[in-house]
Amino acid sequence: MSAVTEYQVIHNMEGQPEYVLVPYQEFISSGLTSKAATTETTVPNAIVNRVFDEGITPMRAWREHLGLTQAEVAERVGTSQASYAQTENRQRPRKSTLRKIAKAMGLAYEQLDF
Repeated sequence: MSAVTEYQVIHNMEGQPEYVLVPYQEFISSGLTSKAATTETTVPNAIVNRVFDEGITPMRAWREHLGLTQAEVAERVGTSQASYAQTENRQRPRKSTLRKIAKAMGLAYEQLDF
């Protein structure tokens, strides 16, 4: 997506910029979520339900929940879409693979490993 985004700047009482509102997808792709992800390890009920009711992997449920394509996640991980698709469909991928994919999605490892 190459649309120009205008950010909203929030100023403090002295008129100095203090916060900037950024579109969520841009925040996720920025990599700034890694600190938050390590302290926040909950999994939304919608994701848990999809995993258990539909039988899909947590990796796929999270990817779709975040609005990402396989190609986008694959690019972040540094692999091909086809390779990522195979990994996403495995019931028990390697821990090292889960860690890479969790980081690429802005999640904690534990959020993919349930």
